[in-house]
Amino acid sequence: MDHQILYICRSDPTDPQERITHIGGRNNGGSQWKLSVQAAIAGIDTGQWTFFVCIQKRRIAVVVAAGTSGARYLTTAVDGEEPNALLTLPEGSSATSRKGAEGTRCATG
Repeated sequence: MDHQILYICRSDPTDPQERITHIGGRNNGGSQWKLSVQAAIAGIDTGQWTFFVCIQKRRIAVVVAAGTSGARYLTTAVDGEEPNALLTLPEGSSATSRKGAEGTRCATG
C-alpha cells in the first residue's frame, strides 16, 4: 500500500541535523498514522508498504539506503548522502492537524 509522508519526527526536534526517528501521514479515511523508521524500513523490505513525498508537486519515492557504517535509513530517490527531501517536511504529528494537512497533490504522469 502506498502512503504519502506528511511529517517527520527527529530525536531532537531543535537540531536539524538529528536523525529522523518516525514518519507519519494520513490514511485515505483521514485517520492519522505514525511509524518508526525501523518499522517503515521493514515494511518496505517485505513489500507491505511503499512511501512517497510531494516536493514542489512532484511525487518522489522514499527508499531505503545504507550508510558507510551499514546503518539503514530512509531517503528519497532524488537525494544523495543526506535525506534532504524528507528533512523539508514539517516536524511532528501536529503538522497533520493544520489546514492543508491532507497532503500536497502530486503531479501525475
